[in-house]
This record gives sequence, C-alpha cells and structure tokens, in this order.
Amino acid sequence: MRHTRPAAPTPGPRRQLGAQSSSAWRIATPRTFDRPSPAPSILLPPRRQLLLPARLRVRTAPRGRAPAASPIRPYREHPDIAGDERGHRGLTAEDRRLRAMVFLKRAWSGLRPLLAPSFAVLAAGGALAACGGSAKAASTPAPAGLPSFYSVPAPLPSGPPGKLMKSQLVTVAGLHASVYRVMYLSQSVQNRPVPVTGLVLVPTSPPPAGGYPVVSWGHGTNGMADQCAPSLDPSSAVPLANQLLDRGWEVTASDYQGEGTPGLLPYIVGESAARNTIDVVRAARQLAAAHASPNYVVWGHSEGGQTAMFALDVGSSYARDLRLQGVVAGAPPSQFNLIYQFLINSPFRYYVFMAAAGFNAAYGNAAAPLSEVLTPQAISLLPVLEQGCSDYVASEIDKYSLSQIAKTDPFSVPAWQELLRANDPQSFTTASRTPLLIIQGSADEQIPPVSTQILASHLCGLGQDLERWIYPGQGHAGVVPVSMPDTIRWISDRFAGQANPDPYPPSGQPGIQDTRCPG
Repeated sequence: MRHTRPAAPTPGPRRQLGAQSSSAWRIATPRTFDRPSPAPSILLPPRRQLLLPARLRVRTAPRGRAPAASPIRPYREHPDIAGDERGHRGLTAEDRRLRAMVFLKRAWSGLRPLLAPSFAVLAAGGALAACGGSAKAASTPAPAGLPSFYSVPAPLPSGPPGKLMKSQLVTVAGLHASVYRVMYLSQSVQNRPVPVTGLVLVPTSPPPAGGYPVVSWGHGTNGMADQCAPSLDPSSAVPLANQLLDRGWEVTASDYQGEGTPGLLPYIVGESAARNTIDVVRAARQLAAAHASPNYVVWGHSEGGQTAMFALDVGSSYARDLRLQGVVAGAPPSQFNLIYQFLINSPFRYYVFMAAAGFNAAYGNAAAPLSEVLTPQAISLLPVLEQGCSDYVASEIDKYSLSQIAKTDPFSVPAWQELLRANDPQSFTTASRTPLLIIQGSADEQIPPVSTQILASHLCGLGQDLERWIYPGQGHAGVVPVSMPDTIRWISDRFAGQANPDPYPPSGQPGIQDTRCPG
C-alpha cells in the first residue's frame, strides 16, 4: 500500500525520549517501515519458515548462490533535520542552516522515557571516499534536508551484503575515535539489496594484531522519518561510547534500513535490523582506516534488544565470514501478545500504530494487510510517520482513542498472528552456540520484565548459554548506564574467549537477580 504525502509537510520535531542527562546514551524510539513490495514474499530462517502458513513460505537460494535480486522500489524524499555541528568551526551555509533546524527541533522535543541508546554524530564536513561504482553513475538525491552523503547511487552497485559504497569522515566533539559515516549494502527480508547508512567509530589507540574487536550497536526506537537516523544525531552518546573505545574496541552502529535512506523502516521485523547490524561490521572491515577484526559482539537495547536477539539467531548462518562472540540484549521485546495488552492502554500505544506500518512495509499489503488491523482513519494518518520522529508521531496519535486507531486485536487475525509470532524471539527453536546476556530493570515501564523471564526460561530449555540480569528499581532507560560496567566486563570476557556464565555476579548495584543456564 502506497501513501501519498502532502506536497510540503512541515517536519515534526524529533522525540527526545526521556529526561536522561547528556552523559547517558539517548534511548530513542523505533522508526517503522520500508515500502511494501508489489509482489511480497517473506524470507525467514528455514526453521522459522515452519511457523508461517505454507502460502507465506519462500525458498531460499541454494547455499553458495546469491538469491535473485529484484529491483529496489523507487525511493521518496523526506524532509529531515541534520545533526548540529557543536564544537566545529568553519561551517558552511548549509551547515549553519541545519544547525538552526536542530535548535528548533530541540525546542519542540518532548520528555518521554528513553527507549534505546543511539549513537550521535555531528554533521561536520569531512573527506568523502566513494567506494565502488562509476564516476558517471547517477544517484537518487538525498532526502530533503539531509547532507548530500545520503544520496543513494542509482542503480545500486552489485555486490554481497556488507559491501561498502561510500564513507565520510565526520567530527564529534569529545569522542575518543575517528568517526566515519558509511553507506553499505544489506539485504531486506524480501532478499533484496537495500542501501543502509550507519557509523564506524575507530579507537585512537593503535590497532592490535588482527584488528580491533567490534561492538555492533543496535539502536532503539527513535521514529520513522529520515531525520531520525542516528548517524545524524548530536552526540549524547559520547561518555558511554568512550567506555567501549577506551577498551580498544571499535564500535559500529547501523541506522537500519529506511532510516537515512529512502524507504521506510521495517520496525520490529527482527531479522531486517539484525542483518543491517551485522552488515555494518562487514562494511567496517572494508574501510582501510578501520582495521576491524572479524570478531564482534552485538549489543542493543529495546528495539535494539530485539535486533540483538535475531543477530543471535541468524548470525552464524548469515555471516560465516565473521565470528559472533557474544550478544547483549537489553529489554528485548518478546511475548508480543503480552506486550500488546501492556501497551494499548499506556502512553506508548502509538507503538502499535508504528508496528503495524512496519510489518506492512516489510512484507507487503497482501501478507500484512493494514485494513485488517487499523481503522481507515488510522491508515489516513500513515504519512505522519514520515514527517517527524517519535515525539511528533506520539503527539499526533495521542489525539485519537485506541478504538479510532486499532480495528481489532492483531492476534485475532491469522496472517498477522503468524507474522508476529515469527518475529518474536520466543519462536526460536534451537540454541545458538554464541553466549547471550539479557539485561533489564525490574521497574521497566515499557517491556514487562516477566516477558524476558519467560523468554529466558524458553531459551534455557533449548540449551542456550545465557545469563539474565535484573537490576532492582531500574526503569527501561535507567538500566543502561547502571549496567554498563557489568556489561563491559561481560563483553571483555567474550572477546578473551572465557567461558560463560562468568564466575562472578554483576555488581552494578545491590540485589541484582542473576539467572544463569546452564546453571
């Protein structure tokens, strides 16, 4: 289903989720969807294909052969607000205009609880290095308001997932790293090549033999418009990111498909974000200045926690050229039926609207028909998702009651029920050999802690090597900085090849509940 947008919409402000200090990661709110395909199909790992009705299953290409590529749908330009240039001198006229727009955006920002840390970068002019493609090749213009870096080559260059298309050195005040924006190829759940942008943060310390170990960050919900791409965001991430960089770890951070590139984010479609988060590591390894090792850990929170869970599930099969050594999933959404009931009467019910659009974008209207779960009035509001970030979307959806938005419980609609189930980590049927750490606060106001308890119990029953740390009294966002020292120690042991569970309990605060399996 395609949506038309007003000729010149006024971009809404970015939603600043929460009132956390600038010393903590901004925990944002997810963007949603990528255009539905004219001929939708679904690509899931073979063992989860069995969760879908036969009409929705697809065959994967034989091992060793790339799947047939399909033309990428035409991209649309979106109004956007670029990051500011704090601390950078010699700004161009465009830079000053973008900086002013960021100031206005901040003035409008709300104060909702944070959802998931996103790396920030200042839009400073840097050296642009194009990788691959012809000098005469055309390109799709960058969405309105974004720097020209975000223009997408047309046609896309051929190559495997993770192929680096271009990079740009940018400036971030206070960050102990050389920072590169990157654009690279990834693969949608429809098995199509898609352009994705993100960040590569290279430590200032000399690279070790074999390259820097990589922590690939999965950001959380921040909205659906291109202006919400974390690679445009001013850096509130600096203090916590430095804790990783100072360990000699490289950091990669995907914007996810549709954020910063044309199209719309497949929100809460787990394998889509997982592929993007893995492929940015591949892209970093092609950046000469990055010196990236094939050894990596995926860490994400909230929506990024689900990203991390699906990286656990598909990492070994999707990226045999890399070595996934650990996964940290902060407050990962699971038990979707439970979360749905938890959210619909909460201030966060707009997530339901975003999720419906995200599934429709990923799988197409035939497989995920919006008319079965959203009212006509709600469908008419879909352009809102492209006009602003989470604060703006929430303010628009808050004007309507639940009955004006949701037509029915999606779990009562067979097609939607199957798709939701297939994207729930509770659907995993085999354990991964990669160690898993689940982190959450006991006072999480957005993901019920019992949902991760059920998930951990299920995975333990499969034989998964995991730990689950519950920090008493911490909310959805507050658990991130509190758990940071424990998490870094856990990741350090994974890179060192030590056994998991670790021979020590987390020590970030008294009374942490520590569940381990095998026990």
